[in-house]
Amino acid sequence: MSYQPPTTLPRELLEDEDMQRALGAHDFGTVFRMARERARISYSKLAAELDIKPERISSLARGTGRITSFDKIRLIAQALRVPGHMVGLAPQPWEAEDAPAGTSRWSGPSMHRRTVLQVATTASLAAALPALHHAPQPDRITASYVDRLRERTARLRRLDDVLGGGDTCRVYLGEVQRTKTLLARGSFTGTDVRTRLTGLLAEQAQQAGWAFFDGGHSKEAAALYEESRLYAREAGDADLYGNSLAFLAYKTLPDDRRTAVAFARDSCETITTRTPATVRALLYERLAWACAVDGRARGAEAALAAAHESLNDAQDGEPQPDWSVWVDRTELGIMTGRCWTELRHPLRAVPALVDSLGRYSDEHARDKALYLSWLAEAFLTAGEVEQAAATTGRALELATGVASIRPMQRITPLVGELRVHAELPAVRELLELAAG
Repeated sequence: MSYQPPTTLPRELLEDEDMQRALGAHDFGTVFRMARERARISYSKLAAELDIKPERISSLARGTGRITSFDKIRLIAQALRVPGHMVGLAPQPWEAEDAPAGTSRWSGPSMHRRTVLQVATTASLAAALPALHHAPQPDRITASYVDRLRERTARLRRLDDVLGGGDTCRVYLGEVQRTKTLLARGSFTGTDVRTRLTGLLAEQAQQAGWAFFDGGHSKEAAALYEESRLYAREAGDADLYGNSLAFLAYKTLPDDRRTAVAFARDSCETITTRTPATVRALLYERLAWACAVDGRARGAEAALAAAHESLNDAQDGEPQPDWSVWVDRTELGIMTGRCWTELRHPLRAVPALVDSLGRYSDEHARDKALYLSWLAEAFLTAGEVEQAAATTGRALELATGVASIRPMQRITPLVGELRVHAELPAVRELLELAAG
């Protein structure tokens, strides 16, 4: 049996649903409070093990502030002996040390994936997946090994096509943490290999930040985007650096439109003649969106034109990063419609959205629900109330059960606006659907 810290949580407390929920949400204030109340682990003991002032521990336990540093989260998992998968980390070294041969701390003779899913935070897929299989790390990290990690990142990115950020954020966070560990402890065959892995970390941090943003964790998203910007700069990757700024623009937009537009303009300043077509289009469409939300019609139209031109100028066979290949003519048509909806030009918005959404699969439920909400808003702006109600209802159906806060953030106000037209059958049907 390896060393057990004095702050080790009892097994029965780790199996508590409230504790699992708090760990999965990185609500460490609740974790600390439950540790004191249920396991009699004092705040002073926690402070000593975690290198955090007791006053800070008490403040967190009262619900003030959050811990978002990945290094600190890893230290908490180590000090409290929390299995990695419960906080979105890879399995920790002590987990294997503490388990008898052929067993794990949680299971009987074998720890199957199904068992992991049952134990994970409120049965969340996201809490369990980071603990799943990784290929063995080589003694020395080579370029081909980094290529395999990049391929894995691309495969995991596909989860975002069908799941919301609430289901995927821990998956992506686990990948970020593992790559950080490789950079900190790995031996490399050359400095160029280390640089490539640093670039991959920037890419992974962006994906994780997006998932946290989609799941409603704005502070965590901002921290990941900022980390991504630093790693992209360290790796000398202008494309990822520009994309980190575009993500910051998207995240900042609801709170500070002027700053968001500045971020988006700065992201487009990274574009050169060597920037891949889909990256150029992505950065320009994010600038268009920031301008539209800020009411800058001329800026939005110019940026949309630049995005369309970027795709039109793409060379056959031109390599595109996996993280930007989703930007195609359908996506750009949708963004065009969204921008004109925000600018209250429904006659320009509706045709673009109807055409593009007709090619957009319902399998992408979160995104299609979101995009339909802009079509519904455009219909409502144009005075087409029944069309707006029917479209909102379709968006609501697609959004049901999706682990993302964003669709309902748009659908709920639309339902409220349509309520004044309750005498119309289409609106009554929508209100009944919304009432459950």
